[in-house]
Amino acid sequence: MTQRSPILTPVLLAGSLVVLVGFAIRASFGVFQLPIAEEFGWPRAEFSLAIAIQNLAWGFGQPLFGAVAEKIGDRKAVILGAICYALGLVLSAGATLPIQHQLYEVLVGLGIAGTGFGVVLAVVGRASSAENRSMSLAIVTAAGSAGQVLGPPLAEGLLAVMPWQGVFLAFAALILAVLAVLPWMRSPAPASKAELQVSMGAAVLGALRDPSFALIFLGFFSCGYQLAFVTAHFPAFIAEVCGPILPGGVLHSMGITTTSALGAVAISVIGIGNIAGTLAAGWLGKRYTKKYLLAGVYTGRTLVAAWFILTPMTPTTVLAFSAVMGSLWLATVPLTSGLVAHLYGLRYMGTLYGIVFLSHQLGAFMGVWLGGRLYDAFGSYDAVWWIGVGVGAFSAVVHLPIREVARPVAAVPA
Repeated sequence: MTQRSPILTPVLLAGSLVVLVGFAIRASFGVFQLPIAEEFGWPRAEFSLAIAIQNLAWGFGQPLFGAVAEKIGDRKAVILGAICYALGLVLSAGATLPIQHQLYEVLVGLGIAGTGFGVVLAVVGRASSAENRSMSLAIVTAAGSAGQVLGPPLAEGLLAVMPWQGVFLAFAALILAVLAVLPWMRSPAPASKAELQVSMGAAVLGALRDPSFALIFLGFFSCGYQLAFVTAHFPAFIAEVCGPILPGGVLHSMGITTTSALGAVAISVIGIGNIAGTLAAGWLGKRYTKKYLLAGVYTGRTLVAAWFILTPMTPTTVLAFSAVMGSLWLATVPLTSGLVAHLYGLRYMGTLYGIVFLSHQLGAFMGVWLGGRLYDAFGSYDAVWWIGVGVGAFSAVVHLPIREVARPVAAVPA
């Protein structure tokens, strides 16, 4: 009888902690939207552009850090990413002009790339057995969700006792402290003899020639658009539009007395739902066709976003939307990364997933930037929400023609 390999390995636990801390910091940026704008008297678009640039730098940095990890080592890539992350936060703490924030967010975005999914999922994927891979990828993704649960309330709590500049410095120290777990991130590089003989350039070119790779790339755009827009603008949207939190109600009794606090809680509720959703996606991804699961996730997002914008906003609808959207939030990540690994192998999974993730971050840039730009132009987020509904429906459709059949590595042109 064959002994089953364990799921919870040191590599998985260490990688999950790196992702948790990195995503806790990243998910908190929406909480700083109003404090920074109010201190300097900036229009909403200025800090929105900074966060949008952060997402764009993250997107372009992801395939670069994936390639760095595969050429010089995973842990060196994570160290470089953490240094970029901390440096960007420290410089941002001293920024007083919009252009300074926008430039320094390039470093933050690169830092997220080096400590995020592109590098860590590839490490964990190589270290996992085939039977555990889908769930292992889901656990790391769920760790990012846990970071989203912890990050915004932590930022909100720190803002109550120190200025936003101090919070940025505290977060810089935190991302450097997580490097202490790197000795446990030792991953083998299982690959067939044929895979080892194929160069990175040949593998990338072979994937780029595959229509299914293009469909995965296009489909990931709406995921980034929706997630980044909600992360960056949802707290401010709730603070301005949501109905009152009634005294004596459940929320009031929990200490949530302002719509500003409700915004931070809503991001955390999304993160809680996300933990369950990503783990469910990992379990389902091992048993069912990934492209159909992805189409289902995007359909669900489209429907819940349309319902939310058509319904008068109250604390109840905010929490209902957050719970449902959270269950669909990062469920795309283990499915998409697992699909890339299944189709093109593990040897260059980090680089190939990084290229796909670039589409995600192009969408993220548009979601955050348009959120600020259209808000300043129309005084409302409605147009940005409806664009999100449209691109979500597009992603649901575009996954259906994907050929979910592994490509023999030997067939990749040398």
